[in-house]
Amino acid sequence: MKKILLLSDTHSHIDDHILKHVNYADEVWHAGDIGDLSVTDTIQKLKPLRGVYGNIDNDKARMEFPEHNRFMCEGVDVWMTHIGGYPNKYNVRVRDEIRKNPPQLFICGHSHILKVMFDKKLNLLHMNPGACGKHGFHKVRTMLRFVIDQDKIKDLEIIELANRYS
Repeated sequence: MKKILLLSDTHSHIDDHILKHVNYADEVWHAGDIGDLSVTDTIQKLKPLRGVYGNIDNDKARMEFPEHNRFMCEGVDVWMTHIGGYPNKYNVRVRDEIRKNPPQLFICGHSHILKVMFDKKLNLLHMNPGACGKHGFHKVRTMLRFVIDQDKIKDLEIIELANRYS
């Protein structure tokens, strides 16, 4: 069993509100737009981290993190990318592959909009944790926390950090 903290779109921002939740996780997953690598370096000092780079990330982030990260966690096939779309509106970058070989859990960021949807056609769960950084149009900073237990995804929680201006 693993407790996962899923975040995205930090845009170089990390603070004690985020780190408090990092400490309760077994692993942290970052779905891109990291910004400054000090964000991921800080997280990696505390917990194992999996991530992908996003469209704002520089060459250093792109050397450290892949564009697509497909892996097994416990018994769950996970695919994480930054720009992925959502059920019935997958981005052209992933559309063909996701139809051909769907994961059990598809994660992306980019939109700054928290969204969790089940794709009945592909039998997969889609998650976008929203944005936990302070840059962007979102009003509330958000993350997701959940448990992967063998081949089950359960105990999903939305974490609202604060208004992005505070």
